[in-house]
Amino acid sequence: MNIRKNRNKQNGYSLAEKSGFAAFLLAVPLGFIAPSLAALPLLLFLLTCLAAPFCPQCSFFLPVISNGRPESDAIALTIDDGPSPSSTPLLLALLGKHRLRATFFVIGEKAAAYPELIDLILGHGHTIGNHSYRHDNFLMCRSIRTLEKDIRATQDILAQAGIQPLLFRPPIGITNPRLKPVLDGLGLQAVTFSCRIFDRSNRNVANLAAKVLRKLRPGDILLLHDNPPPNSGKIAYWHTELDHLFSNLQELHHVVPLSELIGRPVMIAIEKPQTDAQAPNT
Repeated sequence: MNIRKNRNKQNGYSLAEKSGFAAFLLAVPLGFIAPSLAALPLLLFLLTCLAAPFCPQCSFFLPVISNGRPESDAIALTIDDGPSPSSTPLLLALLGKHRLRATFFVIGEKAAAYPELIDLILGHGHTIGNHSYRHDNFLMCRSIRTLEKDIRATQDILAQAGIQPLLFRPPIGITNPRLKPVLDGLGLQAVTFSCRIFDRSNRNVANLAAKVLRKLRPGDILLLHDNPPPNSGKIAYWHTELDHLFSNLQELHHVVPLSELIGRPVMIAIEKPQTDAQAPNT
């Protein structure tokens, strides 16, 4: 599929495209009226383009879902960077204990390495989204071809589990102008988050529960991580913090699946591809 043909297919012109056009239209008359100010609209547009990728809630280059619908008083729980045999079973046990449903935004490389954990996540009633193949922090600096190849690879891996994710969460929430045609071509929607505590992928889990509960607001999409603290001695502490957090989430907030909060499905079930061993004899 030529993803460039899908440009503006779903959502018309982006805010970036509209802003660039407006900046140009403003700069032209200023060139005649006040030449010294003519470059100002273009400079502001350039600065916005440089800053926008680092704002996970910004829909500048493409539509980005970062929180619930305006009327929602609920929150949704999302968990990034898994699966991991050292953390995923622990998370699933705690989520089951507190009867919470989460969306796991998984890394394709890890999903390929631990397909049994993908099945376990689905078997516990949770949903799965695409979080890129290797979680390359510089993925948005790559070519459109590399970007498409990376995201498609994760879609193909998850198809082996019988699912097709409909949501993509970019690494670190960074976006760029090339992402929109890629996602349009793959039938994906960008989803980020509105509440995170900068735990550095569980490198800093001190007072995790208190930090989350202090920041969390109705309508938030909460971001946590599915990988163990690098210091194995902190795993028990992390477990206790999560247990405390999940218990309080149930008491203080209305926790719903991500699909309910944003009003669209996270994934759909598809037929699992047959392996050579499963293929019927001819």
